[in-house]
Order: sequence, then structure tokens, then C-alpha cells
Amino acid sequence: KEPTRDHTERMMTYFGAQVSVTKSDGKTHIALQGRPELSGQNVQVPADPSSAAFLVAAAVIVPGSTITVTNVLLNETRIGFYETLREMGAKISYLNEREEAGETIADIQAHAGPLKGVNVPPERAPSMIDEYPILAIIAAFARGATKMEGLAELKVKESDRLAATAQGLVTNGIKADVKGDTLIVHGRDGKVPGGGLVNTHLDHRIAMAFLIMGLASNKPVTVDDVTMIATSFPQFQGLMESLGAQFEALDV
Repeated sequence: KEPTRDHTERMMTYFGAQVSVTKSDGKTHIALQGRPELSGQNVQVPADPSSAAFLVAAAVIVPGSTITVTNVLLNETRIGFYETLREMGAKISYLNEREEAGETIADIQAHAGPLKGVNVPPERAPSMIDEYPILAIIAAFARGATKMEGLAELKVKESDRLAATAQGLVTNGIKADVKGDTLIVHGRDGKVPGGGLVNTHLDHRIAMAFLIMGLASNKPVTVDDVTMIATSFPQFQGLMESLGAQFEALDV
């Protein structure tokens, strides 16, 4: 009954499997014919929308920025983050949209601009569960409060991301409330104090999210570890530095 990422169904179909997907009674039913005749195909693996989210976030919070991330997967089960940014007023465009290997792909262009707080409904969580830490950072720069509901799964990721995100925000001068599975971030309309030391709990997404915060906060943001960023985005630091970010190693 819960929405699930459908990359497997799309890929198997592309290779010749007979997969049917039907919806009834509020549930999705997936059926596969056994022992299909499969044929080899060329696959261009698209850029990960969860990793692209950090680059897009940098663009929308750093004044004067414009960033284009090429060949990003736009599967409808993965783009809740970008839908939410548009609701917040972010200037997000999909360019050169196309179909490859059964998936929708496009270049994402993002521009800096004013942002407003929004309510993110719980039913959107499956399509952006990994992006909530970086969304919370963006919400800190927005005008007004952003309410994110349905975040139970965040508590059982590489760390308790819900608690770690809220604590990191508070450490950097942002009011954040956790009520059950809901996170409320009280935005400062672009005026984020920063200056805090964030405990990442060895979580790569927490580390990257708060490093992005430091690009636009009044004072630099420090995270206690970055080695685990290589888990999902080993090029993160070099890529950000090529865009103008500055990082400094400290003994903390």
C-alpha cells in the first residue's frame, strides 16, 4: 500500500521482461512472468537525484548563484524534493527532458532567490526521504516555518536523522521542533547565524547538509567528520570547491 521506487520494474521491462503494474483498492500490484527471454541493452546510468539535491540546495541559498546539474534521474518516485522547492518559490527548471532506458532524465537548473516556508505532506515522504536533512537546511533560509510530516523512517537511517538534523539546526541558531514524526523548522529569511559544531553521527547526508549550510550562513559551520561522505558522494568536496566553496580541515 506504500509507494515504492520502481527502478527495478522499469529496468526489467527495458531488458525484455514482462512486468505488469496495476493499482486497486489503494494498493499497487506488481506481477512478473517467470523465466522471461531477456536481451542485453545499453544503459546510460543517470545522475542520482539525492546527490544532485546538495548542489541544487547550494544554488538556491547562496545569493547570485546559478547551477545546472546534467543528466539527473527524474523518476516520479524520486523528485518530491524538487517539487517541494518549487512550492517554496525556488527557481527550478528541467531542461532537455527525455526518456532513457525506461527512465525520465533531464538537466536541472537552479537559481538563488527568496524562499518561503511550506507544509510538506506525509504522503510525499517516500519520494524524498533521503532529502529531508538538506531540505531542512533550505528551510532555515526561508521566510516562515516549514513543517515536514511523516518522517518516521528518518529515525532508522544511518543515524537518527530526524534528531541529528534538528540538533544541528539548533546548534547553528535555528529554532527547530520535533513532534513525533514531524519536523518544524523556523526559517530566518536568509539570516542564518551558523557558527556551530555539528555532530554528524557518522552520517554522510548530515555532514553534507550542514556543510552546504555553511556556504550561506553568517559564520562558518563545522562538522565533526567528513570521511563517510565517500559512502555516497566521494566527489562532493572537489565538486563543491570547483563551484567556489571553501573548506578547511580543523582539529575538533
